[in-house]
Amino acid sequence: MTTPDNAADRSAEATDKTTPAATGVAAQNWDTAAADPQYRAAVVDLLGALAYGELAAFERLAEDAKLAPTLSDKAELAKMASAEFHHFERLRDRLATVGAEPTEAMEPFVAALDGFHRQTAPSDWLEGLVKAFVGDSIASDFYREVAARLDADTRGLVLSVLDDTGHASFAVEKVRAAIDADPRVGGRLALWARRLMGEALSQSQRVVADRDALSTMLVGGVADGFDLAEVGRMFSRITEAHTKRMAALGLAA
Repeated sequence: MTTPDNAADRSAEATDKTTPAATGVAAQNWDTAAADPQYRAAVVDLLGALAYGELAAFERLAEDAKLAPTLSDKAELAKMASAEFHHFERLRDRLATVGAEPTEAMEPFVAALDGFHRQTAPSDWLEGLVKAFVGDSIASDFYREVAARLDADTRGLVLSVLDDTGHASFAVEKVRAAIDADPRVGGRLALWARRLMGEALSQSQRVVADRDALSTMLVGGVADGFDLAEVGRMFSRITEAHTKRMAALGLAA
């Protein structure tokens, strides 16, 4: 998911301006780039992580729908869950197309992602909305950064499955209305969002560190990777985007 509000749009534009022009692998298609077995392994890891993330998002939204205060809200979340499952199907099918077994590609990421969701289980409807808005957006920012270094075919797929399912604007509307009705809610949700930020960044770093192909790609050993300084700048950009999303929600970062 991505954020539709103006502040987040400006953040995305700023990120686009820092993205280098397509060169090397980023200017190639999949068939050419995949001749490098290490690059292929990195992409399979990336798609596996994304696929399980989308499947987990589907499950979480379906669960969150049970907390919805109105039938209309429940139906809206069900529609978003359906969109997430469609994203999962596209990633699963792509993994099969490139010769990877989808379940095997996803398996290395199950423990980390399930652990994140266990540690950040929302206690109510509003916390669930903030988690989807903040947590999913941080993950999307990370994958968009990586996508800029991928071959054109993989990049197009990754960016398309990161499209907003409508949850962002829905969350902003509902959270702002709740804060307007009871300003005390804002303090609790701000603390919750800060916790989510820390957990999400830690999870991203753990996923990369545990997979040699992904970590090698990020630090420049495969494709047009980041150097270590750029990795630091990447996480700074993700943090800045988070601050803008907090403002969109009416919360202090």
